[in-house]
Amino acid sequence: MRQSDLLHIATIGKTVGIKGDMKLHLNTDFPEQFKNNKSFFINTQDRLTLKEVNLDRGLIKIDGITTPEDAKKYTNKKLYATMEETRQNCTLAEGEYFWFDLMHCKIIEDDVELGEVVEIDRINASNYLKIKTSDLLIKSGSPKTFLLPHNPPFVIKTNIDAKEITTNGAMDILEAS
Repeated sequence: MRQSDLLHIATIGKTVGIKGDMKLHLNTDFPEQFKNNKSFFINTQDRLTLKEVNLDRGLIKIDGITTPEDAKKYTNKKLYATMEETRQNCTLAEGEYFWFDLMHCKIIEDDVELGEVVEIDRINASNYLKIKTSDLLIKSGSPKTFLLPHNPPFVIKTNIDAKEITTNGAMDILEAS
């Protein structure tokens, strides 16, 4: 497995108390995937199992770890899940998409390809698609990239299977960028 196949979903923090509990810093919108006895990758080969999870307190206990001294070797370790595990363990509402599914989608408006999603940024409570502008539009003077809010009225339809996002007003944002 390659590192690019893994999604960083949490980082283990410092030890807490005398029994090897550790802080858990989430890097996901889906805390429900952290459950007792659930395993996660810590690199492309190795997994660790969370024996106990207390999301209210932001604490975990790693299986087999009973002292702060043993736990310290996991401080700052990142926890990863595969895309497939994420699809299985996380529930999306209607009209919601995983960021990794939106990557490399073509942005289409009025049958014109404006560009491709190359990154997604969360600014305050809104998600923005960073679009690499199509070469044809760059040649005609458009900027190389632009940001598009990923919400109505800008995004009309998202088709993950076709890797296309149909938009309204994205051309105006591109021209104003």
